[in-house]
Amino acid sequence: MKKILIAACAGTLMTAAYASDTPQDYTHVLPLTTSARQGVLQLRLPKDVYLHARSPMLDDLRVFDASGALQPFALRTPGAEARISHRDRPLTIFPLTSAAGPASRLDLDVSTTTDGRLVSVKLKPEAGAATTNAPQLAALVLDLGKDAANLPVDALRFTLPAGTQEYSAQVWLETSNDMKQWDTVGAAELNWLVNKDAQTLSNDRLAFDARNFRYARLSWRSGTPVQFASITAEQPTQTITTLPAEQLLIQPTAGRQPQDLLYATPPAIAPLKAGLQFSDNNAVLAGTLGVYRELPARQAGQGATWRFDPLVSATFYRILQGDQVRSSGDVDVPPVHATQWVLRTSVPSPLKPALRLNWQPATLVFLASGNGPYTLAVGRASATPVARDLSQVAPGFSDAEVQKLEQVSAGPAVQQQGSGVQDASSALEAATAAQRRLIVLWGVLLLGVGVLGFMVWRLVRSSRSTPPAS
Repeated sequence: MKKILIAACAGTLMTAAYASDTPQDYTHVLPLTTSARQGVLQLRLPKDVYLHARSPMLDDLRVFDASGALQPFALRTPGAEARISHRDRPLTIFPLTSAAGPASRLDLDVSTTTDGRLVSVKLKPEAGAATTNAPQLAALVLDLGKDAANLPVDALRFTLPAGTQEYSAQVWLETSNDMKQWDTVGAAELNWLVNKDAQTLSNDRLAFDARNFRYARLSWRSGTPVQFASITAEQPTQTITTLPAEQLLIQPTAGRQPQDLLYATPPAIAPLKAGLQFSDNNAVLAGTLGVYRELPARQAGQGATWRFDPLVSATFYRILQGDQVRSSGDVDVPPVHATQWVLRTSVPSPLKPALRLNWQPATLVFLASGNGPYTLAVGRASATPVARDLSQVAPGFSDAEVQKLEQVSAGPAVQQQGSGVQDASSALEAATAAQRRLIVLWGVLLLGVGVLGFMVWRLVRSSRSTPPAS
C-alpha cells in the first residue's frame, strides 16, 4: 500500500510538471519578426535553436503567440532548388526579298561555308511571277551559329528598327538544322503600342518549347514585314542552388582512450560534412571520425559498457608551401545525431584540432493564427513532439507556393533566468524529493505506531503481573 501511494504521488507530480506548456517552460526563447499578422509563414531555423535544443529531433520546439497560445507548425528539409535563367544569343539576320511580295511558299537559294555559316540567302524566282514590281521583304532567315545545336532555345526577342515606335504583326516561325527540312514551331502576335505620354507597351517575344536548331525562318501571316534591328535568341540555363549550411566549431577534450579526442556536440545537429581546423601550419593527421555507443546490458562484458563506431576515415592537413596554404576540405559524413563525436588516431598525437561540423537547418512552416508578436521557444528535456504534417499546416499549398512563403526573421536566443523554467530533470528531482519526504513521513508515522504499541504492551503486561488488591 505504501509503495502504491508513493508511486501515485510521484506520478501526480510528474503529470503536473508536464501539463504546463508555456514559453516559461523552456530554457531559451527567440523573438520572431514578420510583416504579416496572420497566414502561413516560414522560418529557416537559426543556429541558436540547434545549440539549445534538448531533443535530437527538435521535439522541444514550440511557436507561441503573444498570449502564449501554441501555434501549429511543421518542419521540412529544404532541398536543392532548380532555377531557370536565360542567356542572350544574338542572331545573324538574312532578309529575303521578293518582287511578288510575301509568299506562302519560300524556295531558297542558300550559300554556306564549310562549317555551315550562312553567306547569302535569297529566294529562287517563281515561274510566271511578275518582275515589274519593286522587291519587297518576304521573310527573314536567322543563323544561330555552329554551336547552336548543343544549346536549346525557348524564345526569340525582337527589337524594332530605328525610328519605329508602333508596330503590330503576326509572325510565323520555322526551324531547321540543314536548311532543307523545316519544322513549324508556332506563331506569335508582336505589338508595340505608345500612348500620349510616350509610354510603350510591348509584346516583343515569341516563346516556344525549348528545342535545338541551327537555322530559323521567320515569315508574316499579317501585318507589314519589317527588318528588325536585332533578333536575340534566349537560351535557358538551369542552375541548382542550395541554401548555405550552418557551421559549428568545437574544441576537443580527452576521450576514453589515449588516442581519442572527444567533441561535445548538441544532440539536434546531424552534420552532413565534417572537417578538422588546425591552429598551426604544417600539420597532418590521419584518423577516423566516429561516435561512442552504449552497449546493451547483455553485450556489456568485462566492465566494457561502450564501443567506438567508426563513420569515416580521412587524412586531414594544413600545409604552408611558400605563400600558398593547402588544407583538407570537409568530408561527407552520415547524418548522425550524437552528443559526442570522436576522432581516433592510430597513436596518441600532440595535435588538438577543432572539429568543424556543417549541417543544413530545417525550415519551420507555421500557421500564424494568433496575435503577434510570435515567439520561438526551445530547450526542454523529454518534451513531447507537437510538429504536424505539412498538409495539416498549409493545406492546398504546392511546393512552389511553400518555397515562396514570407520569411520570418528570428532574433538572438534569450536565456530565461529565474522565470520558473522547469524541465524534465527538475521535475524528476521534485518528484524524488517528494518521495523522500513521503517516506520520512511514513517512517515517522510507523515509528509512532510502534512506540504506542510498545507502551500499550507494557501496560497490559504490568497489569497482568500485579496481584489484585484484597
